[in-house]
Amino acid sequence: MKQFFEREGLRYAMIGSGSWATALIKLLLNHQQKIAWYIRDEKKIEQIVKSAHNPSYLQSVYLDPARLEMSSDLNAVVEGADVILVATPSAYFMDTFSKLKVSLDNKFIISAIKGFVDEKNLTIAEYFNQCHNVPFDRIGVIGGPCHAEEVSMERLSYLTLTSKYYEVACALCDIFACDYIKASPGTDIYGVEYSAALKNVYAVAAGICHGLGYGDNFMAVLMTNAYHEIVNFLNATHPDKDRNLSSSVYLGDLLVTSYSKFSRNRTFGGMIGKGYSVISAQIEMNMVAEGYYASRCIYEINKNFRIDMPIADAVYMILYKQKYPAYVMKQLEDKLY
Repeated sequence: MKQFFEREGLRYAMIGSGSWATALIKLLLNHQQKIAWYIRDEKKIEQIVKSAHNPSYLQSVYLDPARLEMSSDLNAVVEGADVILVATPSAYFMDTFSKLKVSLDNKFIISAIKGFVDEKNLTIAEYFNQCHNVPFDRIGVIGGPCHAEEVSMERLSYLTLTSKYYEVACALCDIFACDYIKASPGTDIYGVEYSAALKNVYAVAAGICHGLGYGDNFMAVLMTNAYHEIVNFLNATHPDKDRNLSSSVYLGDLLVTSYSKFSRNRTFGGMIGKGYSVISAQIEMNMVAEGYYASRCIYEINKNFRIDMPIADAVYMILYKQKYPAYVMKQLEDKLY
């Protein structure tokens, strides 16, 4: 598969038009002359052509329309591409790919989604492997503590490009590395995808506690325990003796998502802690907080493993069982150490 990326004239396509998709388009254009881009809203395509910016996200990023082959036809974009990056919010993933009619044979899929296929409780890699028969040697995953907003500002950021095959992961690094992006290869697809989804749940927990008025001392304890829950979950579900869970793609991503002002999951949790309902918080944010959907998926997956995950359980009870946040977090206090 390393030879796949050494071929001349590989055609790249992006599926998704949010902030992360826009940031990744910016990175891809550092190395590719043209990118196909699936954008479901024709009006947004017209606006990008006219203004050379995404009107909804990261408006500071310049997008050269002459180098973007934009289309609202998913099948045409996929059929014409060799490498397909997927960066839709997980909540919209099935709505998007239910429209797919063309084969993914001989395509390479790169997932930039930090969440689950909600209806199926599958990671994105698992979905493409099980539902579209894409072999794992043709699937890559983007991970790491990297907010789209800082990529747009060209602040130094670190990505981990993961594939089951190290040589393929190295080839993926070459696609994204630049002056302000340090790219590292990895082979732990399961660990990266599950920890990326889990950290969103814990960022929601951090936001809830911040909204309730808990201080930094408690937050440190909360994050320490959240990290242990991630470790216990990954070791129980997908053990890997070579996995280093203190590296940035795991621990770093948990920390930045739980503390950063750019974290929509922390923002969402903060609104819940201050008394917003789930629906009212979602409406006011007008952006997807992946942790909301991941919370239910993790809860369902964990029914088969029964791993002790009191923080994840607390978030689920607040978001899906409408339990009073202050009461749930008060009960959680005695379960932390």
